[in-house]
Amino acid sequence: MSLPTTIEQSACCVPRITSTLTAEDAERVARVFKAIGDPTRVMLLSLIASSSGGEACICDLTAPVGLSQGTVSHHMKLLADAGLVTREQRGKWAYFALNDGALDAAADALRSV
Repeated sequence: MSLPTTIEQSACCVPRITSTLTAEDAERVARVFKAIGDPTRVMLLSLIASSSGGEACICDLTAPVGLSQGTVSHHMKLLADAGLVTREQRGKWAYFALNDGALDAAADALRSV
């Protein structure tokens, strides 16, 4: 048995996959996945999603996760910056709600069109 000495150009090294995301879109989607890459933030999203009226006050989120108000506020800021939640100030308290479609949009960015 003898091996061929040359490889046909069409047989390999032809890029078959191209990115459907722009660099900016990839950065945006990565921020979303980075934000939900922390178990506390996933728990916070779950608490908000299951709360009455689909929103939760920051004061109601501290005890279930066992963290201080300042730490929970930091986590919520990261979730808001990633576009996963909306924030509404009511007096001295901040109320958070899930941003409709944000998780679906991030997942859809990875699916083929």
